[in-house]
Amino acid sequence: MRRILDTLYDAAAWLAALSMVGVLAMVLLAIVSRQAGFHVAGTDAYAGYSMAAAGFLALAHTLKKNEHIRVTLLLSHLHGKAHHALEMWALSAGVLLGGLFAYYSVRLAWMSGQLNDISTGNDATPLWIPQLAMAAGTVILFVALVDEWVLELRGRRAGATAGELLRNE
Repeated sequence: MRRILDTLYDAAAWLAALSMVGVLAMVLLAIVSRQAGFHVAGTDAYAGYSMAAAGFLALAHTLKKNEHIRVTLLLSHLHGKAHHALEMWALSAGVLLGGLFAYYSVRLAWMSGQLNDISTGNDATPLWIPQLAMAAGTVILFVALVDEWVLELRGRRAGATAGELLRNE
C-alpha cells in the first residue's frame, strides 16, 4: 500500500510539473505569435488553467515532503503525548478541511459538466475540463492527509528535522 500511495503522490507531482511546462508553452506561444503578427486565441486562459492544475496537483506531494509552511513555534517545545495530541488535532482538522475541499471541488467539476458551463473567454472551454485537475489534486491531497493521520496515529510519521523546520517557517 505504501508503494501505491507514494506512486500516486509522485504521479501527481509529475503531472504538476508537466502543467508548468504547459504554462511555459502557452506564454511562449503568445509571445512568438505576437511577434510574428498573428494571434492564437486562448493562450492566456490555457496558461491560467495549467497554472491552477500545477498548484492543485502538487499539494499532496508537497505535504508528503514536509514542504508545506507550518508554524512550529509551539510544536517544537512539546514532546511525548502533548506533541502527539497537537499533531493529531492539526491533522484531524486538515483531514476534515481537506475532505470538504475535495468534495466541493469534485462537485464543482461535476456541476460544470452537467450545466455545460463554458469559459467566458474567447477559448469557450468547457470548465469541467480544467476543473478536473483541481478535483484530482484535492482528492489526492485528502488521501495524503488521511495517510499522514494514520501514520501519526500509529506513531510511524516522520517528523520534520530541525533544518526542515527552519526552512519552512
